[in-house]
Amino acid sequence: MNTVIVGLQWGDEGKGKVVDLLTPHFKYVVRFQGGNNAGHTLVVNDETFGLHLIPSGILHDTVCCMIGNGVVVDPAVLLEEMQGLNRAGYTVTTERLQISSNAHVIWPFHRTLDVAREAARGKNKIGTTGRGIGPTYEDKVARRGMRMAEFVNTQQRQAKLQSMIVEKSPIYKYVKMNVPSFDAMEAWASPLAERLRPYVCDTIDNLHTAIQEQEPILFEGAQGTFLDIDHGTYPFVTSSNTVSGAACIGTGVGPTHITHVIGIVKAYLTRVGSGPFKTEIHGEDAERLRTLGGEFGVTTGRARRCGWLDIPLLKRACMLNGVTDICLTKLDILSHYKEIPLCTRYENDVPHYEIMQGWNEDIQHCRDFDSLPAACQEYILRIEELSGVSIGLIGVGPKRSESIIRTDTFRMS
Repeated sequence: MNTVIVGLQWGDEGKGKVVDLLTPHFKYVVRFQGGNNAGHTLVVNDETFGLHLIPSGILHDTVCCMIGNGVVVDPAVLLEEMQGLNRAGYTVTTERLQISSNAHVIWPFHRTLDVAREAARGKNKIGTTGRGIGPTYEDKVARRGMRMAEFVNTQQRQAKLQSMIVEKSPIYKYVKMNVPSFDAMEAWASPLAERLRPYVCDTIDNLHTAIQEQEPILFEGAQGTFLDIDHGTYPFVTSSNTVSGAACIGTGVGPTHITHVIGIVKAYLTRVGSGPFKTEIHGEDAERLRTLGGEFGVTTGRARRCGWLDIPLLKRACMLNGVTDICLTKLDILSHYKEIPLCTRYENDVPHYEIMQGWNEDIQHCRDFDSLPAACQEYILRIEELSGVSIGLIGVGPKRSESIIRTDTFRMS
């Protein structure tokens, strides 16, 4: 059973925990888009891990994790992440991690260009993380980027690097920055390429072998639906397609091989950076929700904007992704509220709220739906009714074990 995991909001929905929870039922976990501009937080045995490029399934030694061709890879960040996992006792071998030879490489000059452009926008800034993601995807689409296969081949890397520097010289002069030095860039790249070379391979061929052998695959997305370059709140979006269809493009697996699409939605709503947010709250109310939920970016540490769950937005996300099941996360954060506004529709583009009764009691110990407070059950059922999609998994705490399973999709026994 091949399954895609996608975020149904603006990212930060808790995809990492869900992937980690489901991983034991799969043989492969594959990241299909984005770069280290996203992060997944996992809490295992009271130990917290922040992952940015390596799929969340790496904490399970029974699976092979893949970084697909749709991902853009910062080699330095990837190697640092691998070393951190090794220090924590999660040895990252070539049997446990594979990097697509077609994935594109983020260079230091991509990062500096990203930062310079964002600074030049002033008050019109998009909210980019400054990790070089956009400029790398630009090079990819312009057919001047460097793939991992070229990066780990010394002769090909040096030839391509020379041409990339020449092409970018006018851009750097335009933003009043120094042209990248070939020697400095090669000195940065050479040791990284040596370390990563054994991990680079034809992941597409390996995935299709797995499909032929009926070994289940879990496809892991980054960010969320409304950061999608085509379907999100443009121009305040990321530089890749974040919807479920990108799982096919970003890994080389056809849509007929996908069985389930699981959409992750937080029990409230957050977003990082600029852009529209109709149900956003401000002042003390926002600060309270942000503090209770620990709403600070895994990658940047930036405070997330907070607001109430938006059902019209959720319905749109379910439609765009073809969602078969919803996972509702961080429900425990709302345990501190006596009343919970739920946006059910817009009137003249203004949110209309249905006020739900809060439960105002701890639910982290609950392990089945019937043990939840009645008001909490009503909140879940109302979201399910309005969205038109079943909620099969409920997160009642940050730990892997703090979950409630409601449907067979998540049992997979």
